[in-house]
Amino acid sequence: MVLLASGTPVPVECGPNAKYKLTPEALEAAITPNTKWLLLNSPSNPTGAAYTKDELRGLADVLLRHPQVWVMTDDMYEHLVYDDFEYFTIAQVEPALYDRTLTVNGVSKAYAMTGWRIGYAGGPEKLITAMRKVISQTTSNPCSISQWAAVEALNGTQDFLPERRAAYQKRRDMVVAGLNAAEGLTCPTPEGAFYVYPSCAGVIGKTSPSGKVIETDKDFAAELLEQEKVAIVFGEAFGLSPAFRVSYATSTEALQEALTRIQRFCANLS
Repeated sequence: MVLLASGTPVPVECGPNAKYKLTPEALEAAITPNTKWLLLNSPSNPTGAAYTKDELRGLADVLLRHPQVWVMTDDMYEHLVYDDFEYFTIAQVEPALYDRTLTVNGVSKAYAMTGWRIGYAGGPEKLITAMRKVISQTTSNPCSISQWAAVEALNGTQDFLPERRAAYQKRRDMVVAGLNAAEGLTCPTPEGAFYVYPSCAGVIGKTSPSGKVIETDKDFAAELLEQEKVAIVFGEAFGLSPAFRVSYATSTEALQEALTRIQRFCANLS
């Protein structure tokens, strides 16, 4: 997206020691006079990590010192947070950032309307006008059917959301426990979304029953698919290894079977 706009993307690594979150120090170090945007996703894909009010406050304080930097906040998973986590978005925490914040969201996740291909954005009028010009010459705008379906989802009853959150949380807890029970895997508990991002550092260097040495998370994913027919996304695809992503947006039965196979695969590594 940044490259298409003739920009230079500057990834800031947010590793497990930081709970997969951007720290104010890392943000400050990455900003230069040429910095235009901060792209912020909370809860996030692929890790499920979400920022607390205090953590957003720290990032906002940095941004206040750099008025040339705008914020694109991706709030797609705002309704999918667990335990006692309280969701905040950055302009809510710091109203002074409101006029340089672009909020993006959609109905694909909380409302399970992935196939409708519909999202929305809120921001300053001049920015939204420019975005409309770009969209109209690329994707030719979303269809009216998807738009009205999204309006109904957003304005209709929201009673199902707590029930859905509870179901996702139950699956999250099961998946985290199951992955932590696999030899060589370590899985933190995410605050939101429907992903977990376990480390597979403990299996690097081991050998699969096929004779293949697991040298990277990509090797781990390939051998797991070959040996046990379980599909995961390896961490290299997200820029942070050795780890992998598992989505628990599927049935409990399928997840239980996948966990059994992952545990068996890890146990058979030598």
